[in-house]
Amino acid sequence: MREAILLVGGLGSRLRPLTVTTPKPMLPVAGVPFVAHQLARLAAAGVDHVVLATSYKAEVFEGYLGDGAAVGLAVDYVTEREPLGTGGALRHVAHRLHAAPGDPVLVLNGDILSGHDMGAQLAAHAAARAAVTLHLVVVDDPRAYGCVPTDASGRVTEFLEKAPDPVSNQINAGCYVFSREVLDAIPHGRAVSVERETFPGLLAAGALVLGYREDAYWLDLGTPQAFVTGSRDLVLGRVSSPLVPQPGTALVLPGARVDPTARVDGGSTVHPGAVVGPHALVRGSVIGADAAVGESAVVEDSVLATGARIGARCRLEGVVVGDRADVGADCELPSGVRVWVDAVLAPGAVRVSADR
Repeated sequence: MREAILLVGGLGSRLRPLTVTTPKPMLPVAGVPFVAHQLARLAAAGVDHVVLATSYKAEVFEGYLGDGAAVGLAVDYVTEREPLGTGGALRHVAHRLHAAPGDPVLVLNGDILSGHDMGAQLAAHAAARAAVTLHLVVVDDPRAYGCVPTDASGRVTEFLEKAPDPVSNQINAGCYVFSREVLDAIPHGRAVSVERETFPGLLAAGALVLGYREDAYWLDLGTPQAFVTGSRDLVLGRVSSPLVPQPGTALVLPGARVDPTARVDGGSTVHPGAVVGPHALVRGSVIGADAAVGESAVVEDSVLATGARIGARCRLEGVVVGDRADVGADCELPSGVRVWVDAVLAPGAVRVSADR
């Protein structure tokens, strides 16, 4: 049996108001909750059994996935009642694994969209007989991430978590292969950071921590703009998922209504029950279930959550509109604006400039 742990307990604070009612991994990306894309990729990599490490709104995951049979996996759930950190969360769920000491266990962060080859990462781990093998990617600015330098053989030499002056632009990409005994050695019942405690401790003990670098598509979905970008890239085929078999310019799901005079493109997704009105333009955006875009409105690079409504002739660019919020006609919302859950904006209440 090949096993994995999926870390899905985060609050998703950077994505609010989208995560006020929905945990981050359950937000729809290219038509389905993001967690479904991750589970489909794990199944494609030969994984049979997944343990979800849940916390925030834990019940939502089991209500959607059940025992995992619908996605071809056996799925178990373990809920974290107190914050335990990345390492503490792994130790908290390890008892639900069937793996023997020495067996590999895949671990995925619940907010990373990646196109890298997990099977090749597992193979590299086995060939090197590593304690842990980390997927590494190169980014332009590594300061917001864990910097992970390696030597010529790929052996990790240091961990520098969110260093102000990184020595390398290689970062921890949020997908790991752990040997089972490493998980069992993490202290139980207290908060532990794998980045600040577990990994440095392994290096100090002389254990082999391997870096698996693959420069495939990689995106942290933790912000609204990244969330929109990830959904758009899946629809357009810039990154693949077994759940998006046919890339296209847009994904209009059954039950959505798009007026014949409207235009939906740029990798947009329109969910069931949503309505896009006459002469509207929706580009590179996510229109949630039962949301509505008014006549001649323009929605670009934005998210309308479930039941949100945008009035006629509105213009949105890089905007998040929360569940059931109502934006009146003739409003212009500039990039970065977030309209809260159930908020109501009067017609014309917000304008970018007086002459537009």
